[in-house]
Amino acid sequence: GSKIDSLFLETIEQIIRASYSDKMEKLAFLKAASTKLDLLKFFLQLAWEIKSLDNKKYILLSEKLNEIGKMLGGWIKAIK
Repeated sequence: GSKIDSLFLETIEQIIRASYSDKMEKLAFLKAASTKLDLLKFFLQLAWEIKSLDNKKYILLSEKLNEIGKMLGGWIKAIK
């Protein structure tokens, strides 16, 4: 649970840093945010599989995280 909380905060931190950075730094922060987001998804799935997270919460979180992933991917493509 604490790892999931930490990854949430680290992902948000990288996104905020990217929003205030110049183009060269922005890409590095966005890639870091994307990696953290992937790790977050993995740990949430793990929590769901060991029944620490119920189906309803897992589905809701997964949908939101997938949408964030699409936004990050679009932002990364736009910079490249």
